[in-house]
Amino acid sequence: MNKTFIVEEEIRLDKFLSAKLNETRNQIEQLIKKEFVKVDNKIKSKTGYKLKLNQTIEVSFPIVEKKEAQTVDFDVEIIYEDEYILVLNKPSGLIVHDAPSVSEPTLVDWLKQKEISLSTISGEERHGIVHRLDKGTSGVMIVAKTNEAHVGLSRQLEDKSMGRIYLALTDLPLKDSQIIEGPIARNPHNRLKMGIVPNGKRAKSAFLKLDLSKNEKYELISAKLFTGRTHQIRVHLSSINRHILGDNLYGFKGELNKINRVYLHAYNLYLTHPITNKKMDFLADVPCDMNEFLEKHFNMESINEKIDKDFIINSFSSFC
Repeated sequence: MNKTFIVEEEIRLDKFLSAKLNETRNQIEQLIKKEFVKVDNKIKSKTGYKLKLNQTIEVSFPIVEKKEAQTVDFDVEIIYEDEYILVLNKPSGLIVHDAPSVSEPTLVDWLKQKEISLSTISGEERHGIVHRLDKGTSGVMIVAKTNEAHVGLSRQLEDKSMGRIYLALTDLPLKDSQIIEGPIARNPHNRLKMGIVPNGKRAKSAFLKLDLSKNEKYELISAKLFTGRTHQIRVHLSSINRHILGDNLYGFKGELNKINRVYLHAYNLYLTHPITNKKMDFLADVPCDMNEFLEKHFNMESINEKIDKDFIINSFSSFC
């Protein structure tokens, strides 16, 4: 399938296509870099190419091979559901949506198998997905069941009226509860990682001390994001030489070699219902593996007081 456009103003090629196509910024960059875009019948592979008036732009979309339906043999906890939204507790190890490198069943596969109505704004592979969690991260996330709900939730993501509060276990205590700001982009030395890079995207995180382990080696903390960059919590903690237990990619080392995932959990989600305008918030129970670690190494009476949602929110308010 091809699409053709006429240039009406002098503008960068990538910005022109962003205005014309309902595709993500990354998808547009890939179309250009992989030579699927022609300007006046000549292939242009530079995203910043400056267009001139009345030039003809032709975009040819690559043919995507449809993957066979995945067999889904797992279940996901539903925290809340109505005709517009679905709130889930995503388990660790589950990928949210399909991608060329993904061969295992995803959350979207599970949603489709359950025949749950899903928004279609994000395309075939991302039906219903408004925001995501990394594969290793567990916790609360919301799915849009209608396009109207999807648009409303996306606006809240942009204006930060919707957000999540995370719990994490770290290998060293924080010196103080604090805010970290540092621009994030792909690590130039390791493409699997993100890093604080001078020309990266603005990123701001708040970290709250909650409780120390009995031997004072580990700490339960909470994190609140003001921006939503890939691996943001992990990158900002790594920048102050703190690491989430199990996060080998960002520098965790230690004797706890039985931890096979990152101990990071999206605990609380707050939002305004996109249709009824009702204020809502949801908690996702701490998963069994993290809870077992807490029971073994922490005073649970203190932990249960500290992970109270109102306690965490009020504590963030004191320094954010």
